[in-house]
Amino acid sequence: MTRAFNFSAGPAALPEPVLERARDEMLEWGAERASVMEISHRSKSFIALAETAEADVRELMGISADYAVLFLQGGATQHFAQVPLNLASAGQAADYLVTGAWGQKAVSEAAPYVNARVAASTEAGSFTDVPANGSWAVDPAAAYLHYTPNETIHGVEFHQIPDSAEVPLVADFSSTILSRPIDVSRFGVIYAGAQKNIGPSGLVLVIVRRDLLARAGQPKAKVLSYAAQAKEGSMLNTPPTLSWYLAGLVFQWLKAEGGLAAIGERNRIKAETLYAAIDGSGGFYRSPVAPAARSWMNVPFTLKDEALDAAFLKESEAAGLLALKGHRAVGGMRASLYNAMPLTGVQALVDFMADFAGRRG
Repeated sequence: MTRAFNFSAGPAALPEPVLERARDEMLEWGAERASVMEISHRSKSFIALAETAEADVRELMGISADYAVLFLQGGATQHFAQVPLNLASAGQAADYLVTGAWGQKAVSEAAPYVNARVAASTEAGSFTDVPANGSWAVDPAAAYLHYTPNETIHGVEFHQIPDSAEVPLVADFSSTILSRPIDVSRFGVIYAGAQKNIGPSGLVLVIVRRDLLARAGQPKAKVLSYAAQAKEGSMLNTPPTLSWYLAGLVFQWLKAEGGLAAIGERNRIKAETLYAAIDGSGGFYRSPVAPAARSWMNVPFTLKDEALDAAFLKESEAAGLLALKGHRAVGGMRASLYNAMPLTGVQALVDFMADFAGRRG
């Protein structure tokens, strides 16, 4: 068996050293004489694992003691509703910046619980850009300002943190978390599904400023309460232990690779390499996204003739380049360049694109 380069948008590739270690530890983890997914989440060994994972992600992201770090279930989509349930009173306004499909879903899922106001949207431009900082007005009485730093489907990214004035800033970081350093102190809540840069699906990382845990929010099941989960160390109920374990291995891998500054530089080079190939193709390939808003993580592109799409996908897969089909909402192709994608994989894609264009151009 030969592993291919996996450009899937999520669930996405995991670092090979992480997979190899998980393979080696699958039957017997540590001194447990059992798999990590077979032991109690309340055992001393798993508690130590959980504490180490939290310490590692705090170190990687520079998360202060002013924030609780939660390892929860449900994926980011569940937190579209969980955020307003925890941060807003019934009918209170919350502002949203909408720059793609996931921003739209965040608004629609929040609407039953808050007055979800779209403060700015780039829908009129087919979600190919982000609004300029300061082009929206935030209601000072809003419960929070929500945005999606990176839109996985449309491939647009905020390269600056939006100004939310005194209103807590909430961000769905699912597709860009851990891809470079960020200033966590600018945020009230950060949440991210694991299946892109953290680990396998089934886990969501939530970073919430502790003063916000004191908000009463709205009536909700205890398991949906950030405050209750923080009090119980994310173990109010049985957590996704295997996903938590693998996330911990990813954090250790990131530290060994030099941390987020080193990973960020690597990701910048990968993205620039692919965009240069697209822009330098003489029009055979095209990026629909405004250059200043191009994502480092998710790169959609089209071919000059969509009749060539099927051949491109068939031949690229045969060449060991997987999951390049674009989302149905956008069409064309999409290459996701998360942390686990090496530069050699991006170079292999660029070489294939040049060869395909030469033969079909």
